[in-house]
Amino acid sequence: MRAAPLFALLLALLAPRADAEEPFVATTRLVEDRKAVFATVESVREVEARTRIAGTLAKLLVREGDRVEAGALLAEVEDKKLALELAAIDARLDALAAQRRQAAQDLERARALRAQGAVPQARLDDAQAAFDVLEAQIAATRAERAVVEERRREGRVLAPQAGRVLAVRGTEGAVVMPGETVARLATRTYVLRLRLPERHARFMRAGDPVEVGARGLADRPDAVLGTGRLTLVYPELEAGQVVADAEVEGLGDFFVGERVRVTIAADRREAILVPQALVRRAPGVDLVRLESGLEVPVQRGAARLVDGTPMVEILSGLRPGDRLLPPGPAASAAAGPEATGAGR
Repeated sequence: MRAAPLFALLLALLAPRADAEEPFVATTRLVEDRKAVFATVESVREVEARTRIAGTLAKLLVREGDRVEAGALLAEVEDKKLALELAAIDARLDALAAQRRQAAQDLERARALRAQGAVPQARLDDAQAAFDVLEAQIAATRAERAVVEERRREGRVLAPQAGRVLAVRGTEGAVVMPGETVARLATRTYVLRLRLPERHARFMRAGDPVEVGARGLADRPDAVLGTGRLTLVYPELEAGQVVADAEVEGLGDFFVGERVRVTIAADRREAILVPQALVRRAPGVDLVRLESGLEVPVQRGAARLVDGTPMVEILSGLRPGDRLLPPGPAASAAAGPEATGAGR
């Protein structure tokens, strides 16, 4: 009679509990080591507004920091010899115009006399040729005047592209030569330029996300910019450093050359991550409980957030495939306030 109750009790002890927690299986996964570096705000392209003629810098219409549109007038170079050349050409045009009027009258008279038979055809041909020659001379002189007028217009120094004026060179009244730079402009597209030691080059790829901290000149230093992405990793090393560009919204109001703190993935490797709740901090040691109930010491690394779950990297003490359970009630009670505080 007593065998049946004992057998039922044995089955109940051996049967799996319905409320037992599923063990966590330790596996390796790819993790990124984040590195904080300083990046500088730079323009994707810088252009120079240059003079095209020699002369005197008569007007300088911009200063450092001004925003300009493409084709905006930045300065004017004046060559007084061009004005004298235009005056001389205008005088020649006036003389040619008077000669043309006289040639037109001679041509009309020759036509009338030829119609009456008073003069030979050669006289009419000569008058027509003289008139045509003057017409050609007037056209050539007008073209010469257009060339001089175009050279005069080339004294206007225009902005090649829209952007911000970084530097202005020269002063009003100074003598300039063709090709001299009057202003240096940064185009409106800005990037964060990063420079890291060359050992990080193999981990950097275009499209990788970056986290951008606050700018140093912001009204609120704690106001971060947010996230961006790497757009270009340059194939050439500079002084033992790899150079990369990152795009981030909101760089238009920054100073070119301003430094910003940026966090990037500087390394990728395999590591074992376990939920932080499975690691119990005992006095002087961190412990995890295996499925067998045995607690083993581990060496914990950095804490990470994976899919919203706090995880801890295990540097030593576990192997892939180990099955872990949460700390038992007895272990939590034995840990005391210190373990409880560590869990928080």
